[in-house]
Amino acid sequence: MGSTMTQTQTVTAENVIRLFPDVDTHLATSHRVPTSDNDLQGYDEEQIRLMEEVCIVLDENDVPIGSASKKVCLLHRAFSVFLFDSKNRLLLQQRASEKITFPDMWTNTCCSHPLGVPGETGDELEAAVQGVRRAAQRKLDQELGINAKEVPLDKFRFLTRIHYKAPSDGKWGEHEIDYILFIKADVEHTPNPNEVKDSRYVSEAELKTMFEDDRLKFTPWFKLICESMLFEWWEHLDHGLEKYTGESKIRRML
Repeated sequence: MGSTMTQTQTVTAENVIRLFPDVDTHLATSHRVPTSDNDLQGYDEEQIRLMEEVCIVLDENDVPIGSASKKVCLLHRAFSVFLFDSKNRLLLQQRASEKITFPDMWTNTCCSHPLGVPGETGDELEAAVQGVRRAAQRKLDQELGINAKEVPLDKFRFLTRIHYKAPSDGKWGEHEIDYILFIKADVEHTPNPNEVKDSRYVSEAELKTMFEDDRLKFTPWFKLICESMLFEWWEHLDHGLEKYTGESKIRRML
């Protein structure tokens, strides 16, 4: 998340401090940095607190070049979890009205950011994927009350990364390299009402029907994934998904 979507100059390790002095080029030692300004006045207090979380600032090749709060974050690392039950139904969530970006929109099971702290960051792809798995486990608990024991790290299957940019309301938006994670598990979930307004399991046909309903709104990254590869991946969930996993190339969807 960031407060501007108009950046045109490529940000690199060499120019990031000159262009954006709020970026810390060292690994963060705390999960949060204080933020206090008028941009966040009127928003939910818990969501403002979450805006202080430290994201991983990236260059366009997914190489970490610093860390910064969600509020000032530029291109940063993110993840999208797609959790399927034993009937191969996908768990969706509707984002809470309190969310600062994309409130009330339907999306995949869980979408968030790994923190720019030890354990959730990584320079090489293998380390980055493991960091994203840890972040996914943390956020599934925080947003949906899913216990970590029900979603072991080694059960998350990494498919690919997508690079996309999307405005939310003119002030806030997202510019992310998003790691796509699949996991199949029967879980107990108790949504956090500050994060999740509603949730439901859907089949492929039911999700397609939801997309036909003009009253429903969907997050931009979820729509991108659905319009490109989701249904093909879904068809191979039990047989042949291996050929789609571990993709090293970043898919550019700008």
